[in-house]
Amino acid sequence: MRILVTGSTGQVGSEVLRAFSHSGHELIAPGRRELDFLSPERVAGQVRRLQADWVINCAAFTQVDQAESEVEQAFVVNRDSAAGLAGAVADYGGQLLHVSTDFIFDGRQSRPYREADAANPLSVYGRSKWEGEQAIRAALPEATILRTARVYGVHGRNFVKTILRIAGEGRPLRVIDDQFGSPTWARDIAGAIKALVQHQARGTYHYTDAGSTSWHGFATAILAGAAEAGFTLGTTTVEAIPTSGYPTPAARPAYSVLDTGKIQPLLEAPIPHWQESLNRMLKELRTCADCW
Repeated sequence: MRILVTGSTGQVGSEVLRAFSHSGHELIAPGRRELDFLSPERVAGQVRRLQADWVINCAAFTQVDQAESEVEQAFVVNRDSAAGLAGAVADYGGQLLHVSTDFIFDGRQSRPYREADAANPLSVYGRSKWEGEQAIRAALPEATILRTARVYGVHGRNFVKTILRIAGEGRPLRVIDDQFGSPTWARDIAGAIKALVQHQARGTYHYTDAGSTSWHGFATAILAGAAEAGFTLGTTTVEAIPTSGYPTPAARPAYSVLDTGKIQPLLEAPIPHWQESLNRMLKELRTCADCW
């Protein structure tokens, strides 16, 4: 089987390549020059030419605040190129798995969001991803869409590395304590993607690591895990602040925990708790020379 992975140098894409590396499948991982998501026509043409059995779309415009001022680029990448990709896959009879986000929800719910819950994004990023989902379904109704949240990993830029950098420099940490979600290791997401492909799953699924916390709780756990893993930290405490104390260009959902009941039966093992995965990632990051 031929598997095309877009965004293969990103947090999730790099872990997807790792997950499938010993599977016996032919992996295709074009770079940005070969697959430029700012050019939907070129994306569609390349995907149509390669004709992979599965296309796993990990490419996205993920800079949430930057999207507020770069609206056109966000929609071109997250909606238009995703739609072109889906149309190309439909043309030759392939299958698509597209990675989406918890930011399609408004965070006003008090229970974990299920796949069929109504979307109401608060930001440009969230709207672009939601419209991307809709465009994909219109072009390829049998597409697989996987929503996830609060992604971090050993590769790329993310919240974990930001906290470690600031703490390593000994600067004070002030982190929001009234936005709740589920921190999720990119490697665990890649495992979920592999399971969906193996089961030839169709439709929409949610995957995050188990449990939930605030950004402040996540930052506190990062410092504790980093100290245990052997990082040198100049800052060991985190001040909790409200969302109003850290204004950002983009609004974010206050509660974006995702219900993972639908995907669990397809997985080989129970979903790990976010703290367990965080500690595993930190131990790996501590010894990774080229992950920064």
